[in-house]
Amino acid sequence: MSTAVVDRMVPRGALLGAAALIAFSLFVAGLGRFTGIGAVREDQSAAVQRMSFRFEDRTDGGISVVAPESGAVIGVVPAGIDGFVRTVLRSFAFDRERQGVGAGPAFVIAKWSNGRSTIEDPATGRRVDLAAFGAVNMQAFERVVAMRGTKS
Repeated sequence: MSTAVVDRMVPRGALLGAAALIAFSLFVAGLGRFTGIGAVREDQSAAVQRMSFRFEDRTDGGISVVAPESGAVIGVVPAGIDGFVRTVLRSFAFDRERQGVGAGPAFVIAKWSNGRSTIEDPATGRRVDLAAFGAVNMQAFERVVAMRGTKS
């Protein structure tokens, strides 16, 4: 062994500290797994309302909200507002494109008995809990649901 390699040895204290950190992390993860402390669980609540929607881009930059059973435009998300709605829909469109699914299948927005709302794409199996992004962002999708209620 050359002297250059010997001079670069990691101090024993640093190795012991790293080993202790790894052991502590494994202990805490195991504790959380077996006791449920710190675990995040999705409530198994019942869906109060489920509505299907399709969304189509408009030439003016807005988004048409379409009733999938009739094909009728029931509302419009104007260009420049509701950026959260646009972001979520873009991410769903990206997933569909990646999986080879077209724009045809409808999305489902569900309201749950625990007060939360989700949007899901049955074509890809992806679901987003809208409450996780805050009340203001959840209200943006509630406005979309309200379009369906006013234009039945």
